[in-house]
Amino acid sequence: MSLPRQLRDESDFEQLAEDVAVSAHIADVEERSGFSVYYTFVIEVKTKGASKYFIYRRYSQFFTLHAKLEDNYGPEKGMAPFICTLPPLPAKIYVGNKKEIAENRIPLLNAYMKALLNSPVWILLDEDLRLFFYQTADDSQRIPRALRRLRPQTRKIKKNSHHISDMERPRAEALFDFKGNADQELNFKCGDLIYLLSRVNQNWLEGSTADGAGIFPQSFVRIIKDLPEEKFPVSWLRCYFHDYDVCLIRDIPLEEDVKKRPSYNELIELMRNQFPDIDLALNMKDSDGDLIRLVDNSDMELLVTKGKRKSQLEKFFPWELHITRFDDLDVYDLDVHKNVE
Repeated sequence: MSLPRQLRDESDFEQLAEDVAVSAHIADVEERSGFSVYYTFVIEVKTKGASKYFIYRRYSQFFTLHAKLEDNYGPEKGMAPFICTLPPLPAKIYVGNKKEIAENRIPLLNAYMKALLNSPVWILLDEDLRLFFYQTADDSQRIPRALRRLRPQTRKIKKNSHHISDMERPRAEALFDFKGNADQELNFKCGDLIYLLSRVNQNWLEGSTADGAGIFPQSFVRIIKDLPEEKFPVSWLRCYFHDYDVCLIRDIPLEEDVKKRPSYNELIELMRNQFPDIDLALNMKDSDGDLIRLVDNSDMELLVTKGKRKSQLEKFFPWELHITRFDDLDVYDLDVHKNVE
């Protein structure tokens, strides 16, 4: 039996391509509104060629990657000589505050990525691992809302970067003195020029002066050149509400991949938020145009495969959803209604 090949061969490492990820660190977590509220990790990646960029990954993507690596290289399923003991991934947590869970996972995921990227070279060249750390087009379009956990060295580089002229950089002028109440808040005086780094939320900004970087209230400054508009990948879910004698169309924006299949609970909770005070039911249309009621998670496969739209609109989910009142059985064809009972 071959011993696990755990140590990296430095001569092989030197031959790696410049774009291979060699280190990664979580800079922040951001809340997203998809089928349900979830949190995504803002990860700063450094490549062998010393380039740096941000990627955005959910815990579920870490979980999927780890499962694939275990299948390919784990001691139980891997094939010699390509066998490696992978670092432990933080376990799934099913109950608790989502934000607290995400925050508590940061040091564990940092340790996981550090150990993973210190694996043998043939793991660094694994296609799934390279795709995980690759900056996609969606990643490159996003602007981090804040970088609370960015390492000081990186923040200094961003703050003192001179590849953009000062006249082109987003900036603001202080209208009043501001003395922060916390270490992460930026102190400044009236008239100071502040270079803008990111938008934390609608009321707070992150910026830098000659004395340091931090966050501050937008109401204390006059924007001279604003930050670029935040761009997050948004998909659209089209749903139809059949309300007795009228059918309403609603397009709902979601920060989700159009390939994602929601759970029944996620979908019905989303619709309840869209149509409050209505006791509603989820439905799909079959190939004959008849409504079929969806009753649990086992129906989600039917929805995404048989409920496909005839015309594909850009960035729309490829299936459509139909909403009815729970007690309105007149919308169903009699024969179909008998089948779903």
